[in-house]
Amino acid sequence: MQIYAHRGASADFPEMTAAAYHGAIAQGADGFECDLRLSRDEVPVLWHNASMIERAGHDGLIAELKYAEIKRAYPQLLTLDEFLDIAITANKGVLIETKHPVISGNRVEEIVAERLTDRKVLKKIDCSVMSFSWGAIEKLHRINPAIPTTFLMSAKTLWMQARFSSARSIAPGINEVRENPDLIRKIRALGKSTAVWTVDSGSDIELCRDLGVDIAITNTPSRARTFL
Repeated sequence: MQIYAHRGASADFPEMTAAAYHGAIAQGADGFECDLRLSRDEVPVLWHNASMIERAGHDGLIAELKYAEIKRAYPQLLTLDEFLDIAITANKGVLIETKHPVISGNRVEEIVAERLTDRKVLKKIDCSVMSFSWGAIEKLHRINPAIPTTFLMSAKTLWMQARFSSARSIAPGINEVRENPDLIRKIRALGKSTAVWTVDSGSDIELCRDLGVDIAITNTPSRARTFL
């Protein structure tokens, strides 16, 4: 089972910053996860919430601000290209989550596909684009079916969405796996690989390991490795 750092080593460093990803490298992570949004001028930046208030104390929305404005408010901000630079240099896999719903629709998938193709990322490191949005996954598959995708599941996700997703991997949350461990077998029966988010406790890491999960996404990569 591979260990991927959720927003970097986010238990020890500010999430989705260079420090968090370099920390994840030091802690032995096999790869990294990030959340992606577009600025108003269509720069793909690493950010979880639509608002800047939680991380930057700024009441603006990522989609309504230009990249320079966001960077000024939060100097630790990373772009997709900077994130990829860190991963490629360290030879680490990446999971890139596109956030929805957003006012730019599926423009983020178009830009991600362009970046991954132009930089030949798939020839350099393992990479998958993730989303809770079934439509976003299908859109990316239509743009470039060569780009691996991961369909994220929550408690509200319908099984039929996972069953008929074009994604190569399905990623349920750890709560759903705890309640229904057979979910991993069902996903495998579809011919898809598995990732589980967000796996932090020792018992949850052991559960994922014993179920044969392919990737455990965790805030604490160094601790997770001790249970493998």
